[in-house]
Amino acid sequence: MKMKLKALCYVLLAAALALCVTTEGAAANKYEAEMSRWIRSQERSDRMGGRFIVRATLYTSDYVNSLMESEAEKNLWTASELEDYKYNFFNSVKIDDYLPILVELEELGPTTHMAPFDEMVHLWVGSKKYAPADYDHRFNLPLQGKRDGLVYFPRYDEKTGEPIFNKNTTLRLVIVAGASPVLNASDVRLEWDVKPENIGVNTAGAAADRIEIDRLLRRMEKLTGERTELETQLENKKREIDDINARIDEIRRN
Repeated sequence: MKMKLKALCYVLLAAALALCVTTEGAAANKYEAEMSRWIRSQERSDRMGGRFIVRATLYTSDYVNSLMESEAEKNLWTASELEDYKYNFFNSVKIDDYLPILVELEELGPTTHMAPFDEMVHLWVGSKKYAPADYDHRFNLPLQGKRDGLVYFPRYDEKTGEPIFNKNTTLRLVIVAGASPVLNASDVRLEWDVKPENIGVNTAGAAADRIEIDRLLRRMEKLTGERTELETQLENKKREIDDINARIDEIRRN
């Protein structure tokens, strides 16, 4: 009887372990499936056997949330630890001010020279073209083999502060033909169809609130500086007008 109970325990334990593995695998597949939606890649080759491979990951809210949840499950984080990780991650990729795209390049042909890299890559948002606001400057170095880094595109209109991504649209990342001899005068184009909620920092919790407060404080600081500058200009104009009126009165008295 004891032997039968012991055997039954082993069977139940094995089943429980198998269930855990299956559940973990399903969760991992769920996160990977969501993250893969935002990855685009393209490979080009030439007649000499050279290859140029581009892989780009659009850091949408869905991608970032899946990445965060995946890391939290793997590391058994508490809710507080997850919020801290989110906040630090958001800050590291500047996601509150910019739309970050992770660009991975592999040159398996003649060494390519892409400096200045911000002239080699741009983003079309519908019919509007945007240059990078910033990028990993290692892309300016000669490339042979693999290199990856973040390229940052503006998220808000510089003058109004309004979101650029405020409607359903197609994003098209273009790496121009001059980036690699392998491209043979043909640009690389990678596209995503996005909605505003995809592009926004669409995640609930303390981390998102802290990020938004940080952004608004920076915006307020910028506006305050502009107001001070305008007030100084206005004061100078008033002083000039007073001087002109005084000179007119002086001439009339004479």
